[in-house]
Amino acid sequence: MKLNTITIDFGTLILFLIVLLLIISILGFVIRKLLGVERKKCFSYNHLNERHKKLDLSVRIIFMILVLISSYYTNYNDTVEIAWYYDIWFIIIVFLVVSEMLRAFMEWRYAENKRAFVATIAEMMFTISIVFLTIKTDFFGLFNT
Repeated sequence: MKLNTITIDFGTLILFLIVLLLIISILGFVIRKLLGVERKKCFSYNHLNERHKKLDLSVRIIFMILVLISSYYTNYNDTVEIAWYYDIWFIIIVFLVVSEMLRAFMEWRYAENKRAFVATIAEMMFTISIVFLTIKTDFFGLFNT
């Protein structure tokens, strides 16, 4: 696959992403172990109470509407350059940050173990740092030609 004069080997990209996910998962495990916080289940909602469930649903609906608006705008706009905040990746990253911050706030307010919100924020900050670093270094120079 060729993208902006950078040749990307699909197998290398998949392996790189798996390694990144593994690093993020291991760090999350270590943080939760050090803080004595119960491990979160992967790909589940884990709402703390009914209020958290309603707020999380509201955030998801709002971001789905934003994705639809962004998709419509980028597909039917005549201009060549689209503003960065309409980019789908930006909307997804903002959604993940808002969702995790909501989880951290609800853990701070309602969780039995008050250190759970610290673990959630630490994991989120590490993940954001890794993603930002990966983007800014062009995948750590892995795909430079």
